[in-house]
Amino acid sequence: MPNFNVRKFSTINIKPMNRRDFVSNSAKAFAGSVLLSQSVFARKKAKHAVGIQLYSVRAEMKKDPMATLKKVAEMGYTNVEHANYVNGKFYGWTASEFRKILDDLGLKMPSGHTVFGKGHYDEDKKQFTDTWKRLVDDAAICGQKYVISPWLDIAYRKDFDQLKRFMDVFNKNGELCQAAGMKFGYHNHDFEFSLKLSSVKVYDIMLQNTDPKLVAQQLDIGNMYGGGGRAAELLAQYPGRFELMHVKDEIKSTGEHGGWESAILGIGVIGVKDIIDMGKKSGGTTQFIIEQESYQGKAPLECIQENLAMMKKWGY
Repeated sequence: MPNFNVRKFSTINIKPMNRRDFVSNSAKAFAGSVLLSQSVFARKKAKHAVGIQLYSVRAEMKKDPMATLKKVAEMGYTNVEHANYVNGKFYGWTASEFRKILDDLGLKMPSGHTVFGKGHYDEDKKQFTDTWKRLVDDAAICGQKYVISPWLDIAYRKDFDQLKRFMDVFNKNGELCQAAGMKFGYHNHDFEFSLKLSSVKVYDIMLQNTDPKLVAQQLDIGNMYGGGGRAAELLAQYPGRFELMHVKDEIKSTGEHGGWESAILGIGVIGVKDIIDMGKKSGGTTQFIIEQESYQGKAPLECIQENLAMMKKWGY
């Protein structure tokens, strides 16, 4: 705020395939295999996946990403969410390299964070730039189901009509991701609730002008708190709209998100257990991603281990 195994094919009657066709076909094949696996081998709680946003251990991922991913897997996490796609690479690895690393560690990456903004859509040509198309392709190679943008540039939140027009681009982004077997999505912070345009909250403008079939919402239940957002109210107001959730608790702070910062699950003001239960029951939530950005003197790896233990205690 970021591998498929190589197979040998006969050269007889094989038509050459460009990168986008390969990615699209591979993503569809991957999705099909996941659906088959779920239908045949589904377990009681397989529908509701718990993962970790790797931004929670950002310093460790920067220092030694391989060792950190191994520790995450050893803790019992099976899903991760990236926060580092830079110059066409995830934490320094190409998409195929990173996919192989995840596969080898028994990890999946259903979602990832890459800011969608200026430089990714050509307003004059009405088309996405090659940079963004490459990201979508690479996300599919890594097995993502969701391409999540975790930020809305200030340039798009100055005027009601301007933001509404940009939501049309969000819907087009959903179509682009859908063609690759995925879904585009957005992750909130706090300004979406504290800022109003023409007397309408930014978040309401966004949800009321995006097609839920094309654009998913990742509800960060902690970030919103300092901006006046309350997760229970959102889940009641927009049932079924929150396919993903950032699971987070908040305590008072002097700096972050309107005077609040994240902490170990269960010790803050959010009432996390009730919110995630509500998300599962009526929010349409299937992906629960733990994220902690502040640690109150503890080691980040220790924090995410405690958070996973709490989620298991709650039955997730």
